[in-house]
Amino acid sequence: MSLREVLLDELKDLYSAENQLVKALPKTVKGVNSPELKNIFAAHLDETKGQVERLKQVFELLGKKPTGKHCDGMEGAIEEVKEALAEDAEGAVFDTGVIGGAARVEHYEIAGYTVAIAIAKQLGESEVASLLTETLTEELNAAKLVMNASKAILKQALAEEGDDRDEPEKKPTTPKEKKSAAKSLRDQEEARKSR
Repeated sequence: MSLREVLLDELKDLYSAENQLVKALPKTVKGVNSPELKNIFAAHLDETKGQVERLKQVFELLGKKPTGKHCDGMEGAIEEVKEALAEDAEGAVFDTGVIGGAARVEHYEIAGYTVAIAIAKQLGESEVASLLTETLTEELNAAKLVMNASKAILKQALAEEGDDRDEPEKKPTTPKEKKSAAKSLRDQEEARKSR
């Protein structure tokens, strides 16, 4: 596999990731409580649509069709947001869970674009690197906006909930929660054995 093929592979992954986000962000906008988060996610949806178009330009510059290979990483990150949106928490506590998922989504994208830019530069594809850098800048800004919004939301969540240190830990109740807990225990055991 050549370095150019690795770049194309990264771009296909990013193309799939951005298209998955175009589909997922409207549900996130609708699901959160904070007007500030609603605005951030709605604005980022518009940016994400532009990022899909920008990736199409990148593929064109490289003489390739814009295609995606399904991005499992983004699917997992979006699943984190979906799980947070399905929680039975309320108010700012609810939004805090969504912030965690949204931060994972943004950082996944930041990692992908950072690598793709480095490869494009190494290949002398300066126009490609420039277009990808525009998107990276937007992703960095989106991550910053989400984290800035989280400061007030976290304070509000603490005020709404109070101190719950003495509360018993919630046990998994749904089949999905039980399966997740079992996987987590298996991961811990395997990690302990490999130390």
